[in-house]
Amino acid sequence: MKVIQSKTIQPEVKTLLFYATKKVDSEYRLYIECPERVLYGYFIEENIVGCIGIAKIDQKQCELKHIAVSPAYRDKGIGREMVQNIRDRYSFSSICAETDQDAVNFYKNIGFQITSLGEKYPGVERFTCLMNCCE
Repeated sequence: MKVIQSKTIQPEVKTLLFYATKKVDSEYRLYIECPERVLYGYFIEENIVGCIGIAKIDQKQCELKHIAVSPAYRDKGIGREMVQNIRDRYSFSSICAETDQDAVNFYKNIGFQITSLGEKYPGVERFTCLMNCCE
């Protein structure tokens, strides 16, 4: 994985981020402007096929802000590998995320503890996902 730092968003990165958020441009700007946020790209050969963005809460914790894999590369363990790479790179004691019904099983399957936040938006149940990395 490589840090994505370009001041202008590349079309491939924009497409990947769109899978994770509809506010692509403003979220990308936060990765460029905020030192606690880092966006990584996952490459196969020279092609970016996934991305994972974090916000460092402190030295021991981070929040996964975005995680996305190109449709042709899904179900191949890339998402799991990106999360593991973050764990290895930073030695966080915990990683958290908030997600919806569509992605909650991904987090559950890779070892996150899931807690429902209920219907946070009309008709949309949200979930908090927490991984204790010291276990």
